Amino acid sequence: MEISANTIRELRDKTNAGIMDCKLALKECQGDMEKAIAYLRKKGLAVAVKRAGRAMTEGAVQAYIHAGGKIGVLVEVNCETDFVAKTDQFREFVKNIAMHIAAANPLYLRREDVHAAVIEKEKEIYRAQAVETGKPEKILDKIVEGRIEKYYGEICLLEQKYVRDPDLTIQDVLNELITKTGENVSIRRFTRYHLGENGE
Repeated sequence: MEISANTIRELRDKTNAGIMDCKLALKECQGDMEKAIAYLRKKGLAVAVKRAGRAMTEGAVQAYIHAGGKIGVLVEVNCETDFVAKTDQFREFVKNIAMHIAAANPLYLRREDVHAAVIEKEKEIYRAQAVETGKPEKILDKIVEGRIEKYYGEICLLEQKYVRDPDLTIQDVLNELITKTGENVSIRRFTRYHLGENGE
């Protein structure tokens, strides 16, 4: 099947993947744009998993101040080499993540960081709400699990929808960077300050 240059360019614009990767993805998916995007995301995830064990001793700490000095963010992103840490691509990613944190206010980096007691409390609330609305007993667990998944997507940075492209999660954007740089990259930690709010 012949894939037009315009279609390849469109996929590249949507995913930031390399031209040859876009061409291959479109061929594999018979020219279906949505399937090709999913194909490239899976490939990015596979690359990320393969590189996950490699040491990261370089990176950057980014500060971002928003809303006339009312919101401030510090984020640390690690990579393997100083070479990648100095690239515009890496620096832009770190800056965009800091801006995302300011806008989306994640409470945790990943779901493993959420205290079990927090999740248990949320489950109790969701179950009580489902019972209140008259949902049958046999589907309560499924409703609660669905709501908990959504809750993780709201409070965990890596699972949040990226504010600049809600079709992607932060993990998707991170995987794309890993694929492009050829290095393991990881968001290590962040702190968000909001004027007048008490810390934990």
